[in-house]
Parts: sequence; structure tokens; C-alpha cells
Amino acid sequence: MAVNPQLFPNGMPVPFLNELFVLARDGVDFEVDKIPGVGAVKAKGTLYLSNIRMVFVSIKPVENFIAFDMPLLFVHGEKFNQPIFFCNNISGHVDPVIPENENRALYSTHSFKILFKEGGCGTFIPLFFNLIASVRRYHQQSREEARVDPLQAAQTPVDEMMRHAYVDPNDPTRIFLQQPSTESQLRRRTYQSTS
Repeated sequence: MAVNPQLFPNGMPVPFLNELFVLARDGVDFEVDKIPGVGAVKAKGTLYLSNIRMVFVSIKPVENFIAFDMPLLFVHGEKFNQPIFFCNNISGHVDPVIPENENRALYSTHSFKILFKEGGCGTFIPLFFNLIASVRRYHQQSREEARVDPLQAAQTPVDEMMRHAYVDPNDPTRIFLQQPSTESQLRRRTYQSTS
């Protein structure tokens, strides 16, 4: 996880090298805990899903919180919830991206919840769970490295998954059939900040 990843002026996350955005879902509520300097955050905004990560981008900043980046390899305990008297949601945990030469004990796991309050989630849910399962399968096959690099998920074959995606007419999820154009061809190569 990374708080406030780089964004383009239109709010779209700056992609990593070999990152492919699969979908964007507007109108989600997002809850996450343990944000440094803020604590727990509840915000409304857009969720982007790629072959590497999920990025929530808030409509309105909450203190110094604008966006939250969750590498798919670091997400665990994810669960789709369908409560009787509330909206469908996904809950889970995400481990932090630890900068090199930092102590793991200084960083704790975050709990998150993604609430689908506007429209259905019949398109988002299967794509999310298929993608995260595919990322995990690929990671299991290439597990020789001692340090887990969240960007190795870029090798996940998303093309086949996209060709067979079911589109729920009640779900406002936007599927990217081609990559969104950006003002720049800037591509990030690492989670570590370069400043």
C-alpha cells in the first residue's frame, strides 16, 4: 500500500511500466485504517483496477489523504459481503510497501472496505477476484526471489480475462478496452519515491 500515489491532473493514477488498467469504478465509498497522520479515513471516489494494483482516488481530499494504492500481491483476506440491510462491499487487508532499508516493524497492515453504493457490482466482482487469483498463481510460479516486488504482477495475462468479461447492465464499472490516453507517456518504474 502507498498513500497518495502519483496522479495525473485528471485523477487517473500514473501507470507503472507494463501496467494495464482493466477498469474504473466511480461512486464507491472507501474505508481504510492506520493512515499516517490521519488515522481512519472514509471517502467517496473512484476505484481503478489494473494488472498490478487497485488505486482509490478520493473526490475530495480528507486532510492530507487523496488516494490509496493497494498492490494486488499484498492484498489478502479479501471477502465479498452482501449484507441484508446495507450495500454490497469487499473487505480485506493490505500489507504496506516497505521502502528499502526500512524496518518492517515500523509498518502495519491496513484493513480496507470498498462499498458499492451506486449501482450493482456484477461486472467488478468477477473481474477483481479473477485478476487477484491470476496474480497469485503467477506469483507462486515465480517465487524464487526473497523480496516480493509488487510490480511482478505486471506479467499477469489480463487480455484473455478481458475478452470473456461479463458486463452487468446495473454496474457502472467502465472497462478499458484500450488504455486511457494521458497527457504524458510518463511511466513509473518503482514504488520508491524518486524525490
